[in-house]
Amino acid sequence: MSSATTTAVPPVRSGRVPAYLAGEAVHADATLAVTYPYTGEVVGEVAMVGRDRVESAVRAMLAGGEPLTRYQRYEILNRARDLLKARADEFAQCIRSEAGLCMRETRYEVGRALDVLQFSAMEALKDDGQIFSCDISPQGQARKIFTIREPLELVFAISPFNHPLNQVAHKVAPAIAAGVPMLLKPSEKTPITAIRFTELLYEAGLPGWMLSTFVGGIGEVVEPLIRDERIRLVSFTGSTEIGRRIAANAGYKKLCLELGGNDPLIVLDDADMELAVKLAAEGCYRNSGQRCTAVKRLLVQGAILPEFTERFVARTAEYTVGDPGDESTRIGTVIDEAAARVLEGRVHKAVAQGARVLAGGNRDGAQLEPTVIADVPRDAEMIVKESFGPLAPIVAVRDLDDAIAVANSSNFGLSSGIVTNDMRAALEAVKRLKTGTVNVNQVPGYRIECSPFGGVKDSGLGVKEGVIEAMKFMTTVKTFSLPW
Repeated sequence: MSSATTTAVPPVRSGRVPAYLAGEAVHADATLAVTYPYTGEVVGEVAMVGRDRVESAVRAMLAGGEPLTRYQRYEILNRARDLLKARADEFAQCIRSEAGLCMRETRYEVGRALDVLQFSAMEALKDDGQIFSCDISPQGQARKIFTIREPLELVFAISPFNHPLNQVAHKVAPAIAAGVPMLLKPSEKTPITAIRFTELLYEAGLPGWMLSTFVGGIGEVVEPLIRDERIRLVSFTGSTEIGRRIAANAGYKKLCLELGGNDPLIVLDDADMELAVKLAAEGCYRNSGQRCTAVKRLLVQGAILPEFTERFVARTAEYTVGDPGDESTRIGTVIDEAAARVLEGRVHKAVAQGARVLAGGNRDGAQLEPTVIADVPRDAEMIVKESFGPLAPIVAVRDLDDAIAVANSSNFGLSSGIVTNDMRAALEAVKRLKTGTVNVNQVPGYRIECSPFGGVKDSGLGVKEGVIEAMKFMTTVKTFSLPW
């Protein structure tokens, strides 16, 4: 618990929150307490559902109803966007109360979710078919082959705590656009925002059989669903450890696994220094550093290392830590005190190996100051493992080759960034970095909500998310031909 005894802006208290199974609100006897990471206060008690109730929901969703037309899906998503926009502050406060993120971040997240709904609505109206003429070969005939996409019967999605709304929207909205029923299990640390979003979608006109949102026991509910052959796709965002466990148990079905990251930002000696410092700070500290695409390693060329470090330490001082509800706060909490202790321990281990803390490093409950660490050994735990918080380890590199070698030494391969004015160096990085994304003169996490997103190695199987790719993966292609 934070040492704070009073809070200038109290958390939103949600009381008893139901689960939703095929449109039906379920108030179970067993509940899950959700706490405000800044003070440890209980902000809501969410109904926990058992296997029998989930089984009934699965049957109801497979039985379904009248399939929604493209225009109906478009209308629901557009209406949901309007409702979310009208309640933006309500949802931003709900995210703060569950996740401890500051208002700057929670409002930004609501804005991103609005984009997801808009882009999904747009995609719902687009034709997804192709036409192939068959008389283009000596073996061909006077026929045409047509393709259509058909929705999967049922999808199971598991979303993480770090983006309680946007990661949910990224799974649910493309499913709606594609006409796919979805079972959604949000993180047990931040389930209330997902449930409120489900209520909003029902209000927008989504039939109950299209979406169920709940939390339940891992052994009793979640793992049986992962193995269930009636589920045609499991979409998971979270840790590599759990992703591997899902892959080992899912059986013969599609898997979309968006896992951890250890994303580098390479800063070469010709970089625009002001831009490099800005990107480093935003990349390391946004969302309290809790993004799979956050900058986890600053790989800085030696010639500019002293100047970069000095200016970066000065910039870090601008990221004030405090009450997440205070508009002046730039960094709230990480998800809980246990997570903050892990990060604090990694700082201590790096110092024991010879690293130097130049700024921050202090912890108070679930809050950790933005922390700049210099002279970090390349085998330090905070470098080798994903450090999910506002840590900024600086590693000196000799040149581009050395930077790429360090970047690629990680088991992860999600995103990366490079700051340089040399186009040849930029293109070399794009070609050689073993990551799903390479951004030039931008943070590793930059994207728009409809662009492809996903990683390789321990960051995922190479399957992409983003509205368009998610819709493709939630459907199958059927071809048919006609004489022409």
